[in-house]
Amino acid sequence: MRSGDLRGAASVCRQLNHQHADYAPGWHAASQLALRMQNPRAALAAAEKALALEPERTVLLLQKGLCLAALGRIEALAALVDRLQSRRLRSAFEHSTLGLLLTRLERREEAVTHYRHAVAAEPEHAKHHYNVAALERSLGRIDSAESYFDEAVRLDPTDYEAWKIRSELRAQTPAKNHVAALTQLLEAGIDDRRGRVHILYALAKELEDLGEPARSFRYLKAGADTRREYMRYDVGRDVETMAALEREYAAHRFDGSVPGDDNAEAIFVLGLPRTGTTLVERILASHTEVFAAGELTHFAEQMMQGVSALGAAPPKDRDELVRRSTQLDFAALGRAYIESTRPFTGHTPRFIDKMPLNFLYVGLIHLALPDAKIVSVRRHPLDTCYAIYKQLFVDAYPFSYDLTELGRYYVAYDRLIKHWERVLPGVMHTVRYEDLVDDLETHARSLVDYCGLDWQASCLEFHTNPEASTTASTAQVRRPVYRTSLGRWKDYRRELAPLIEVLEAAGVPLE
Repeated sequence: MRSGDLRGAASVCRQLNHQHADYAPGWHAASQLALRMQNPRAALAAAEKALALEPERTVLLLQKGLCLAALGRIEALAALVDRLQSRRLRSAFEHSTLGLLLTRLERREEAVTHYRHAVAAEPEHAKHHYNVAALERSLGRIDSAESYFDEAVRLDPTDYEAWKIRSELRAQTPAKNHVAALTQLLEAGIDDRRGRVHILYALAKELEDLGEPARSFRYLKAGADTRREYMRYDVGRDVETMAALEREYAAHRFDGSVPGDDNAEAIFVLGLPRTGTTLVERILASHTEVFAAGELTHFAEQMMQGVSALGAAPPKDRDELVRRSTQLDFAALGRAYIESTRPFTGHTPRFIDKMPLNFLYVGLIHLALPDAKIVSVRRHPLDTCYAIYKQLFVDAYPFSYDLTELGRYYVAYDRLIKHWERVLPGVMHTVRYEDLVDDLETHARSLVDYCGLDWQASCLEFHTNPEASTTASTAQVRRPVYRTSLGRWKDYRRELAPLIEVLEAAGVPLE
């Protein structure tokens, strides 16, 4: 297993469990192996066999927890974690694994405690420091996060992701930055391609903070080009999908003849990333009747399950997927979506789903949940695109690493959003980032009123909200509204020329 020969490991493990069926570590190994092979059901079955032999062994209970987490069985996981919390854990591994499970349950304060125990038990293990840092960052404790990231990179200078995240925690200053160390890393050579990309993005970010836009962009483009070089992606497919959505979800689809589910809990905050969706989420989540559920993938997943159930064969292409989606039982889809968000939702009258890409499903969302609220967040096209381009995403938004592709995607997005506005007049509430920054209270009040909520002054104090944030904006939302990001693209007008050309050719207004 350690050498990566999973098939060989599986063969040996089967022999072990066949010949020694009463040997609990053999079933534990089988469970670990099944998780590595993306088979959580088999992993859970093996963990249960191990626990039948040694029901009180902590490491086996933790393994079962990992299986439950992989299966999304949140209620069962919560019960198991409560049981584990009452135990005296004996190793850094046990503390860090329980910390991972608590994080999965959104119980981050408890998770930090266990990760700190892991640090105390194995202070030379860089990953424990990284885990504490990541949670402290999500909880808004930026100084503590930076301190733990400092220790993580000291112990493991090849943890290039830790270098990058540390650079993003705050605005770097001439007196306190990591430019020299980052430059030295690059000059020494980084064999790991992903690691090199992380360092290039970190350098670009820090140099922008220090007021060196030309030098910053050179590193940024080098990182983006490297990232794009190793990706298989065709922006044309995404553009075609958005055009298919526009065709299939024409005005006649919304004549009211097919009822959806009447649940009114969901508030969908959507748009492109880096446009202010997290700011809007934090404003609403500072209301006592609203819970921020995060960037949920649930609506798309439930849609895909419903489409799959319509035919024996899966859709042969995206056009067919879009066509089949118009044939769904919309009320059933709405109910399935709401149920899929439990048990995290349901304890407040409203919850926020802040998945930006839900902009693709505005029509389907309205058909499935006609009483749900849909908030579209917009920002100046070039500020939007530049902010996307300079963000290194984790396995998402593949259109963001080439300026021409980014422009094409933006044009298609802009056209689709305007289509939803035409065919669903009055359904979607638009918030413009620049308006929020210019007059926070007026536009926050309008937003809260659209969502059917009474005004609460706490919505203006979003930056004091102690709830965790795990988005790329986690550090920014701990600050009051600021104007420094407005018009940032103007410092890069020459460098962004390929993007500007695409947008201007499509008639996107830029002034």
